[in-house]
Amino acid sequence: MKVRLHAVELGSRANGPGLRAAVWFQGCTLACRGCFNPGTHDAGGGYEADTESLAGEIAAAGGVEGVSISGGEPFQQPEALEDLLRRLRATPLSILVFSGYTLERIRALGRGAEILANIDVLIAGPYVEAQHLGRDLLGSANQRVHLLTSRYEFTDFAALPKCEVIVHRDGIVTVSGIVPIRS
Repeated sequence: MKVRLHAVELGSRANGPGLRAAVWFQGCTLACRGCFNPGTHDAGGGYEADTESLAGEIAAAGGVEGVSISGGEPFQQPEALEDLLRRLRATPLSILVFSGYTLERIRALGRGAEILANIDVLIAGPYVEAQHLGRDLLGSANQRVHLLTSRYEFTDFAALPKCEVIVHRDGIVTVSGIVPIRS
């Protein structure tokens, strides 16, 4: 199945517990003021990938504990998200998904319950610039961490780096994580 992506990082420590693969979906219509990933909004941007190949690439990444999926808004590509999650659920990797939707809204989506059944941790809620937080994987204070399985505890999110800079061998630089509170 095809999915529109913004980027993939196979070795992140700022997108959840342990070393993780981070996947940014492309496309978001939520238009949260002050969003720190505006380059992911254009549904025509990014590039097309295949969920089977992507899941295989992530599963083969050495030393990776889990995968974190962000965006854009992953739930705006529900079929591709569900297919990718089902493929990843067949591996030992943990699955964390960020969404600008609330848990209640996701449950009301056509495939919401099926998608949620494949997620260990959901970080949900729109980014609200006036409530900027920038810690524990929460961009703003209204967002919530939902532990959907017993794989993690809330304390697993307290000591994560707020952000990271990854310099690749080819010179490409990736900046990832949650923007900390500005002084």
